[in-house]
Amino acid sequence: MRILIAEDDQVLADGLLRTLRASGCAVDQVGSGSEADAALASHEFDLLILDLGLPRMHGLEVLRRLRARGSALPVLILTAADSIEERVKGLDLGADDYMAKPFSLQELEARVRALTRRGLGTASSLIKHGPLTFDATGRVAYIHEQMIELSARELSLLEVLLQRAGRLVSKDQLVERLCEWGEEVSNNAIEVYIHRLRKKIEQGPIRIATVRGLGYCLEKIPG
Repeated sequence: MRILIAEDDQVLADGLLRTLRASGCAVDQVGSGSEADAALASHEFDLLILDLGLPRMHGLEVLRRLRARGSALPVLILTAADSIEERVKGLDLGADDYMAKPFSLQELEARVRALTRRGLGTASSLIKHGPLTFDATGRVAYIHEQMIELSARELSLLEVLLQRAGRLVSKDQLVERLCEWGEEVSNNAIEVYIHRLRKKIEQGPIRIATVRGLGYCLEKIPG
């Protein structure tokens, strides 16, 4: 999962970055509205955490532009406790949820999980594909109810493939979803991660098919 944080309070932003990265997310951060707008126009994310009081472009304008581009990206607004009018405007402009500052990081993590589940059209934190199950809350995977030992990168890769099970995912899309800005991950590295993941999950009817030159697809082999 890849998240963009638009927050100009660097102390708060650093806390959010540490918390969300520790939960297995790839997280990028910007400190102004104009940077947020540019990032959203040029990169794909799974969630936006948006402070309203941003410099160089108000958070509500960032949200308005995002929705005007037709994006359905889940948006969690961070706002001052007394700014009820702005919270109402944000929800009317298409925000999915809001949290008033100060807030609990534990509660924020739970809201992030809920919003990303909603974005995938599911009410459960469990993603299933045949005998393979991924628990997005506990960050663990199972085959036939037996836990698989996966690295953090392998778990993130599996999550992306499961979210798009049966559909082709290109190497560029995997890099976009797995990697933060400034993180160097080559296509060769993606191939290595895929190879390691295959050895651990390709049991029974599950396989990661390679479409040469195009990407990968998690699929069930007909019995």
